[in-house]
Amino acid sequence: MGSERTKHLRNIAIILALAVAVWKLPGGGTTAATISNLFGILFIAGLFFFGYRTYMEHRETLHGLEDRQRGLLYGAFALIAFALVATSRMWDAGGLGGLLWIAMLGAAGWAIYSVWRAYKTY
Repeated sequence: MGSERTKHLRNIAIILALAVAVWKLPGGGTTAATISNLFGILFIAGLFFFGYRTYMEHRETLHGLEDRQRGLLYGAFALIAFALVATSRMWDAGGLGGLLWIAMLGAAGWAIYSVWRAYKTY
């Protein structure tokens, strides 16, 4: 049990040492931004892969939906993607932009729920 605790404390100390090095060394801000961008790209790639796998596993169900429901579902996902891409601009625009962002995500959530509810009634 003690060795586990020592191992965790060592790992935390390593992370803190790396953070101080990035903070204090010249060019550390550029390195931190580059690493952050790489992690962002990996995260987005993971989301795309998850969406692809989910689509491939459920494509028969999706193609079994009516055209209107399928269009509503795809439109909701497109609206979510648009809202997420425009998040910083909409929140920086002031109160109206933030309310519009919330309304877009709410409308997309309602559309997904209505498609799910229609799917479950059959």
